[in-house]
Amino acid sequence: MDSPDFTLRVAKIVKKRNSDIKTIHYVAPQVWLWRESRVKKIKNFIDHILLLFNFEKKYFDKENINSTFVGHPLLDNEIKNKVDLSYLTNKNKKIISIFPGSRLSEINTLMPILIKFITLNQSKYKDFLYVFHATQEFKNLVNQFLTESSLKNCEITSDENIKRNILLDSTFAIAKSGTVSLEICNAGVPSIIIYKMNFLNFCIIKMLIKVRYANIFNIISNSEIIFQHPCFLQNCVTFSLPAFS
Repeated sequence: MDSPDFTLRVAKIVKKRNSDIKTIHYVAPQVWLWRESRVKKIKNFIDHILLLFNFEKKYFDKENINSTFVGHPLLDNEIKNKVDLSYLTNKNKKIISIFPGSRLSEINTLMPILIKFITLNQSKYKDFLYVFHATQEFKNLVNQFLTESSLKNCEITSDENIKRNILLDSTFAIAKSGTVSLEICNAGVPSIIIYKMNFLNFCIIKMLIKVRYANIFNIISNSEIIFQHPCFLQNCVTFSLPAFS
């Protein structure tokens, strides 16, 4: 399964104890992003890798590692249960879905920026409802940020099925860089992708990464399908996340 820093160590130990046990790893390590040298090590204890993206196959083919493209679960269009969103849509406001991240560091960094954006936008436009898509673990933290900001016209949900229904009804989305952008694009919702980390981590990552783009669709196509403004990533994002015009 995913979380390669842990699972690959387990696979290595299993193979060492009994080489006859077949090991299959679901979700390939992102060797296309950085640390491609890991592939040479993986081949010693992984028999087969299941890939989320078709373009990943070439990296494992070079080392003769068996792999199969299985697709990404976030691209599944199926909605298990239709949800009544009348408690939102009856407010006669267009929905903006906001994805502040699923890690503590992401939320603590991005929530102040997102709050500034909403404050700026609300000073000009009154017809938007901002729905934060949070994890169950950090729902209370997101709520704490919103409570302290005294912002109006904001809701929070952590239910995955409700999130999917809300996204499909959204006019626009703002999300931290990551695989959630797949779900947003698959829903046909225009979006802005943002990200920020502490300066030291940014300097280290900038030296290590091998790709030009922060959005997964751009990475897959190796072209700028989705507009990527440099001010939405790292340095400028604190000041330049714009209001709608």
